[in-house]
Amino acid sequence: MNLFDILGPVMVGPSSSHTAGAVRIGLITRRLLGSEPKKADIALAGSFAATGRGHGTDRALAAGLLGMQPDDIRIPDSLHLAQERGMEVHFREIQLKDAHPNTALLHVTAPDGRELELQASSLGGGRIMVNRLDGIDVNFSGESHTLIVHNLDQPGHVAEVTSMLSHKSVNIATMQLYRDKRGGYAVMVLETDQPIPEESVSWLSHLEGVIKVTYLNKED
Repeated sequence: MNLFDILGPVMVGPSSSHTAGAVRIGLITRRLLGSEPKKADIALAGSFAATGRGHGTDRALAAGLLGMQPDDIRIPDSLHLAQERGMEVHFREIQLKDAHPNTALLHVTAPDGRELELQASSLGGGRIMVNRLDGIDVNFSGESHTLIVHNLDQPGHVAEVTSMLSHKSVNIATMQLYRDKRGGYAVMVLETDQPIPEESVSWLSHLEGVIKVTYLNKED
């Protein structure tokens, strides 16, 4: 337990789950996309849908997509700021089976056409958990350096990734493997103690059988 578990995060807004957590969901989506989105379709589920507007969840999510932190005083004006910056943001409600009560599903598009779909939940105290990424079940908080490798489910990919990290003296804290079916679409999620060099992330993205590489540097 740390200080934030007792006192909660430093934030702007009435609720650590509906506001601070929502900002962090938007922010991690932006970081995983690698740029500020041009378009964002945001579906709110559970309590986010029922009471989110009153708690500023819509503005908080937009603020995160704009790169704001939970203590940014501009959060209440984020929808207006997004419009000024040419970001199209649309909200709707959705029913998600077995989802946490505070859950959002974001589909974002970068200016160059790259897309990312992320489902995340706000756990309270400003903490979040990413539950799905591009249609694959995952489970990570974004509080560590996180490497996400989308690849065909073929032998050798795990060894290539772990060997590269070892060569760069990057220690793996956790590693999770997911796939939709044998020989189908797979995802590796690795949380590391050290940041991963940009050129190494780029090298991974060019390996045969690798579909996409996403990297979250917690220091950005």
